[in-house]
Amino acid sequence: MTTNIHPTAIIEKGAQLDEGVEVGAYAYIGGKVKIGRNTRIFHHATVDGLTELGENNEVHPYAFIGGKTNDLKYTGGNPGLKVGSRNVFREYVTVHAATEEGDFTIIGNDNLMLAYTHIAHQCKIGNSIIMSCYVGLSGHVEVDDFAVLGGQGGAHQFCKIGAYAMLGGCSYLKKDLPPYMIAEGIPAEVKAINMIGLKRRGFTETERTLVRRIHKLIYHEGLNRSQALEELKKLSESDPQHNHLFQRILQFASRSQKGLI
Repeated sequence: MTTNIHPTAIIEKGAQLDEGVEVGAYAYIGGKVKIGRNTRIFHHATVDGLTELGENNEVHPYAFIGGKTNDLKYTGGNPGLKVGSRNVFREYVTVHAATEEGDFTIIGNDNLMLAYTHIAHQCKIGNSIIMSCYVGLSGHVEVDDFAVLGGQGGAHQFCKIGAYAMLGGCSYLKKDLPPYMIAEGIPAEVKAINMIGLKRRGFTETERTLVRRIHKLIYHEGLNRSQALEELKKLSESDPQHNHLFQRILQFASRSQKGLI
């Protein structure tokens, strides 16, 4: 299988394109870019900077992947971007490289970034995440697996969004959104658990009941955050079969810098 490059596309010297890569009309590929097998770069799309794309990605028209950071602390060098496989970057999506030499913005596998999504420097995006149109992530934001971000939602620098969580449309996240929860508003507040998302991802009825218990313990029993986490630790130790459900929250809380919403 050979590459398929439109004659009007610009491929700078040094770019590495694997077998089956397709590059459309008027697309631009920078000289430090590496693109994996069967990835499709649509017409008028740009992939630049020290950027690595895995296999079977799609970069749609007018998307700009690997652009220079907006961070005013940038002093030069070649920070980069690493992207896994089977990601879809729709129209006008922008993803920036990291700020410091040797550092990378990271995107995992099987993510869907809809039109006008922005992922800033040093973000860490997991797997199977959906970002709806106009979502904006500031620098150093981390999003864990299977999260869903509603249209026009945004996250402040260094925020973390837990696995299976959902940020509602037009919401602004100032602190960390724990796993399993739905948050919305300006600023965003936890409103419920992501019941539909958990069902779609195969959580059993028993597991969903335990997630309800976690939500109630943290938000509705009058405990401060330390007390609630201590109770979750006890539940985790008393239920080895479902230990992973509690540990996901406990581990998320342990790496929270901005505090849980």
